[in-house]
Amino acid sequence: MTDQGEQTNLQAQLVPAPAATELRASELRLKLPADPAELERAATVGHDEHLLGQNRALDAIRLAIGIDGPGYNVFVSGLRSRQERDTVVQLLRQKAASMATPGDWVYVQNFKSPESPVAIYLPPGQGAELGRRVNDLVLFIRDQLPKAFRREEFDQERTALRDKYNKRAQELFGGFEQRARERGFAVQGTPGGQLIFIPLIDGKIPESPEALQQAMQKRTQEERDKLAETQAELQEQLGNLLMRQQEMMRELIDDIRAVERTFAARLIAPAVNEIKQHFSAKDVHAYLDEMGEHMLSHLERFREREGAEQGGAMQMTGQGAPEDGSRWVEYQVNVMVDNSETSGAPIVFEDAPNYRNLFGTIERWIDPLGRSGTNFTRIIGGSYIKSHGGFLIFDLEDAVIEPGVWRTLKRSLKSGRLTLETYEPLPFFATSGLRPEPIDVHNKVVVLGGPYLYNMLYFYDADFSELFKVKAEMRPAIGADRDAALHYAARVGALARREHLPPFEAGALARILEYGMRMAGDRTRVLAMLEPIDDLARESAYFATAASAPIVTAQHVERALTERMLRLNFIEEEIRRLIANGTLVVNITGRSVGQINGLAVLDVGGYAFGRPSRVSVTVALGQAGLINIEREARLSGSTHDKGIMILSGFLRWRFGQSHPIAMSASIAFEQSYSGIDGDSASSTELYGLLSALSAVPIRQELAVTGSVDQFGHVQAIGGANEKIEGYYRVCKAIGLTGTQGVLLPRTNLPNLMLEAETTAAIERGEFHLYPVATIDQGIEILTGVRAGALDEPGTINYLVDQRLKKMADVLHDRAPQETRIIQEPAPGAPPPKPPAPPEPPR
Repeated sequence: MTDQGEQTNLQAQLVPAPAATELRASELRLKLPADPAELERAATVGHDEHLLGQNRALDAIRLAIGIDGPGYNVFVSGLRSRQERDTVVQLLRQKAASMATPGDWVYVQNFKSPESPVAIYLPPGQGAELGRRVNDLVLFIRDQLPKAFRREEFDQERTALRDKYNKRAQELFGGFEQRARERGFAVQGTPGGQLIFIPLIDGKIPESPEALQQAMQKRTQEERDKLAETQAELQEQLGNLLMRQQEMMRELIDDIRAVERTFAARLIAPAVNEIKQHFSAKDVHAYLDEMGEHMLSHLERFREREGAEQGGAMQMTGQGAPEDGSRWVEYQVNVMVDNSETSGAPIVFEDAPNYRNLFGTIERWIDPLGRSGTNFTRIIGGSYIKSHGGFLIFDLEDAVIEPGVWRTLKRSLKSGRLTLETYEPLPFFATSGLRPEPIDVHNKVVVLGGPYLYNMLYFYDADFSELFKVKAEMRPAIGADRDAALHYAARVGALARREHLPPFEAGALARILEYGMRMAGDRTRVLAMLEPIDDLARESAYFATAASAPIVTAQHVERALTERMLRLNFIEEEIRRLIANGTLVVNITGRSVGQINGLAVLDVGGYAFGRPSRVSVTVALGQAGLINIEREARLSGSTHDKGIMILSGFLRWRFGQSHPIAMSASIAFEQSYSGIDGDSASSTELYGLLSALSAVPIRQELAVTGSVDQFGHVQAIGGANEKIEGYYRVCKAIGLTGTQGVLLPRTNLPNLMLEAETTAAIERGEFHLYPVATIDQGIEILTGVRAGALDEPGTINYLVDQRLKKMADVLHDRAPQETRIIQEPAPGAPPPKPPAPPEPPR
């Protein structure tokens, strides 16, 4: 008798399974945690000023901002909408109101080292005041100093000095001329300003050059040589006198400058001292003293220029640079942080966290010749320095992709100091020529991001955990209690009033609440981050307004959900069409051995839907075990591979205790041409394997989902609603028979929140749901045969065990008759080595 015949005999008296337990329609009805009337009242008078169910996260933020210690910055995970972020900002505002107002930061000229501008910290409001007073001082000096130099007393001092030095010069050169005459020479000046010596003839100057020449010819050579020697001596003496004259001129200039400095100091020193009386900071006093000294050392810059406007005001442009160029830029004050109008600690929210906006920069200018330049007035502060003494908030998801931001943020948080510099992507343009003094910044940084970014930074950046010691994680879902339901209603009501939308009736509020529970994926929970709820409310109000309805009803909410699906479900409709016309083979009638319908979820970006796939299993004699065809084709993910390995563990646990598992079984997702992952099909594959081994056919109108462990327990999976609804739509497209349905894990029952159409079909008995807890329960529903025990004839487990035992015996019986057993390689194993050739005779 053949193996097939023996299997037929074993199936001759199959033990029927007990009636399957399916979900009743009443078990699918969702009970709302609040009465519809309460929802409508909450929407009318309620408020939604706080986040829903995020007390832990808010307490974490309070802890961080309440500890004045290094590293207590906050990473807030899960915030999405602006309104949700405003709740965190409001929490910071409450803390900031009780904090002291920080001071101002200014940069001023370093007169001793201009390339290193000086940073000065002042009480709030005094930064701008210092700038105004210094500007007024420069205007005052520009106006009054030229007038002081025109006063009569100054002219008298200067005239007296000039007369004094002129007299000394006359005495110096008058004696020289007398000595020259005594030695026979007269001193005369040339049109070019030079002094020459002319020999005297009989004590007189020759009338002409010709007369001088004739007189010289009459003299002897000895007399002429003596005259030349005397002339050389006089020339040397004249040179010494001219050097002495230059020294006297320098002394005159120095004395005049001393007089000018004395006159200017009488004007500048009182003005500087008057400014110093308004500021107690020692740094300001030192700066003003250096500025006054610099003015006294550069008085020529304050002299009147031809064509210059007398007494004109110094106009300010750009970052404090005067309109008349760099002539007065040293005397400006660059106010980096101005807290004159700040009450409490500042809160800075940076929407565009690039390097320039966060940390500032040093701007440059380009002149007409292409040369670049800069000065301390071109230093621009960013949000980081402006948040000194307060809080800085920005989105770290945006910031980490900006060049240089993360490195500079870490360096500043670790050191507590911000070094302002020019950041340019091209190093050639990065040099500014300035090295501003670093600024001490004491602030709290609150960054926003997702859990993936947090984990990546935590595990791959050693400094992250020390710089952000507090994580405030927003919970995506919370318990669906009465308070949460009323918060939903209040949120929708406040949105309607704020955006002038029609009011929402109780039915619409209840439907929106149901949507929030479905998004949470659990009947006992509700979505906590409410941006999707706001979007659904807006879209529902749109359809109500389009229909000229005075209020938003449940039908408008359903219309919004339907339209949202229709905007995104093109691929789902195409797959249903291909299944309906037979291009994609999915059998929903009859029975087949080793074939079963599995359910998967496809996400096409904003829309997920369930899709049935035919899973086939074939079994033959061998030792390869389970062969995952998807894995061999490199279409299987690691989680799916794990599910296949669990099936092998189940077979060994249940059927491999008394004999080895000697089989080769292939499992495939038919017409699957892209990758597949997840273990939610592991129970489906096991059902198909049990059917193939027992030769008992499976009902094709049923689809299956659920993972399995090595002991046959069916475990929960994700996307249960989408899978059930997707299979229902396929059955509806082909034709409902009244026997179709889905097997799902019993542990997924709290997740069931099916759409109205599918629920109505279940209530009418056109579609069925079968919750199962074990593989035995599932195989009984699929085959109509009792699972039974290994020693109970006519049951599935008995048939499988007998088949495996027969395969093991056959393999064992054949082994002695053959020289070797050709074993099929395990999946992924290298091919066996060929036998070594016989050794040649010696």
